[in-house]
Amino acid sequence: MSFTSEVKKQICKEPTDRNQARAQICALFQMRASMHMNFRGMSVSYQTENATIAKHLFQMLKQVYEVNPRLSVIRNMRLKKSNMYRVEIYDKASEILDDLGILTDTGIHYKPLGRLIRSDKMARAYLCGCFLASGSINDPKTANYHLEMSTTESELAQSVQHLMERYHLPAKITKRKKYEVVYLKAGDKIADFLRLCNASQALFEFEDSRIQRDFFNQMTRLDNCEVANEMKTQKAAKKQLEAIAILEANPQKVDISEKIRHVMEIRKQFPDASMNELCEEVYRAYGDIISKSGMKHRLNRIKEMAASIQEESV
Repeated sequence: MSFTSEVKKQICKEPTDRNQARAQICALFQMRASMHMNFRGMSVSYQTENATIAKHLFQMLKQVYEVNPRLSVIRNMRLKKSNMYRVEIYDKASEILDDLGILTDTGIHYKPLGRLIRSDKMARAYLCGCFLASGSINDPKTANYHLEMSTTESELAQSVQHLMERYHLPAKITKRKKYEVVYLKAGDKIADFLRLCNASQALFEFEDSRIQRDFFNQMTRLDNCEVANEMKTQKAAKKQLEAIAILEANPQKVDISEKIRHVMEIRKQFPDASMNELCEEVYRAYGDIISKSGMKHRLNRIKEMAASIQEESV
């Protein structure tokens, strides 16, 4: 089961009262339902590949509107293609759409009624319904953090975006073919959305994966930093050894103090040592206490003297 399917399964398991159920039904219908007119009158159908969502919608319709929807399975004969589950409403279809504010005397509305999202729990239920209808989340173990919900209606996408902003979820909208896609990229905000939907088990799994990934990325950055520092140290040591070789080849051209000679000897003995390690070795060999800045100054002095000899030779 995919991570998205697991999240949707957990949302469907959450109990809903009549108001929450109405908000979810509204979102599901606005996102994905179809209306039909024939000799029997108006009907509404909702089609999904997720059997849990179809069953959840079926039960909510019975709970809120006391109707008996038709639940059917459309078997896909293509190899590895999922079956489709269709929920169809014939009785009270127009009354249900009117109650949800989807179909009124002024036409079809793709923006949720204020009374359906006014309270906190109904607004959350509406967002849950939107995610059930068209949402997806990348598995945090295998991909970048990404949550999205799509619709063909621009007005509906903007409504979903504004509703998410109520919960400090900075959703953005992009166009993908005929769809308006509302999406989140930040891992912590996707976790907040899962928390909003009460998908606790999925939230724990997501946060665990996120913590492990962030820890691994941090360790990788630290390793890269250490490698870079090591390469920098080795490059600097190579130049210092080259300068020392120039000084030793031209003893008559420069006056080298005893302290500088101590540093030269230690650098030759420990070509890979860091600045702090050189300070410790100088103290161990000569009893000379030297700070890191003092060591840096003496090494720079060695390079300056070597440079002056090279200039004289040109």
